[in-house]
Amino acid sequence: MSNQVELVSDGEGVVVAGDRGSVERFLDGAGLLEQAREFAFGKLSGTLRAGSDLAEVASGIAEQSAMYLKLTPESAKALKGGGGLMKTKTGGVSYAMLGDPGRIGKWLQVEDGPASLLTNPAVLSGVAGLMSQLAQQVEAQELKSLLLRIDAKLDDVRRDQRDEVLAKMDRAAAAIQEAMTIHDHGGDPKTLWTKVSGESATILEVQNRALLKLGALSEKGQDLSRPGQIKKTMRELEQEVGLQLSILTRCFELQDQFRVVELDYVLATAPESLDGHRRGVSEARETRRASVLETTSRLMGELTATGGVANEHVLLHARAANSVFGSLNRIGVSVDEFHAPLSIAPTTRAPLRATPWRAALRDSAQLKTAGTEVGQKAVVVVGGVALIAVGKGQLSKPDA
Repeated sequence: MSNQVELVSDGEGVVVAGDRGSVERFLDGAGLLEQAREFAFGKLSGTLRAGSDLAEVASGIAEQSAMYLKLTPESAKALKGGGGLMKTKTGGVSYAMLGDPGRIGKWLQVEDGPASLLTNPAVLSGVAGLMSQLAQQVEAQELKSLLLRIDAKLDDVRRDQRDEVLAKMDRAAAAIQEAMTIHDHGGDPKTLWTKVSGESATILEVQNRALLKLGALSEKGQDLSRPGQIKKTMRELEQEVGLQLSILTRCFELQDQFRVVELDYVLATAPESLDGHRRGVSEARETRRASVLETTSRLMGELTATGGVANEHVLLHARAANSVFGSLNRIGVSVDEFHAPLSIAPTTRAPLRATPWRAALRDSAQLKTAGTEVGQKAVVVVGGVALIAVGKGQLSKPDA
């Protein structure tokens, strides 16, 4: 029995290959065995058809076992103790060999690459293509789970609005889901492609509109200055953001499933183009992530600024300010949950809180804002403390 496992990574996932026991010991030692899924080396036969040498390679590959793992911050950290992967001649793909999978020690590397079936360029290209396909499948499953969680937060009105928008993709969704069902049973890639090949444009249209609407939501609070208005608007935005995230989640799920069928078709009909196609898909996903991140970052920036306006009125409107920041934090959590399946790193922001009332009472700016609101020579009781407006725009506590 071999004591080695080999690792191939495309930056989004990693394949661990070797005999079954070694692969499982390695993943179990890293605490990642339950998260891993089977990797079908058998599908590489389509990329290794030409030449007797490649036929021999294909035979050797078929004897190996392998499992795939999505690279999340947690799994990457767990694997980091093993050392680093070296780049290969296949773009975006790295490789390493571990000599003792019983413990995650250093990965044994040779500058010119160890003698291995997996270092064959044709094999690496095929492995990278299958990894890209698996990445789409994993992401689609995570998005499906997210959609259920978002659903639970939407009110009936927004859920109806979401269903109305998604109905525009009914034909595309039905075709893609039928193709995925047949794919899972080993169906013919060429036949499946004919079912879905014309449906991508419909998904993209709905996706782009939802992204635009999500970005436009940031403008809703820009001109508001009264805490009561901001409170009401922020509560509405909780549902509106959830609505657009729900639509986007479904679009991205279908788009991932479409890519699975697409990559299967390329593997079956043009294996020599698989590597380039895989890199194109990867670049398209990066562009998608960048668009999502830009839109949601702008949204959270604008909404946080609106929350800051409410925070200026804590003395007279503490409840409204606290409500605003509660809504703002919940929107932030929803955005982070949406980012997670797309492998966008979560934000490091701490939960936002309104200025405590007693702290606001000692803040000259808060006193001035409250004074402007109540007017001249007015007495107002805030939190059991009488404040006297001694001049326009100024409040002070009366002498004891």
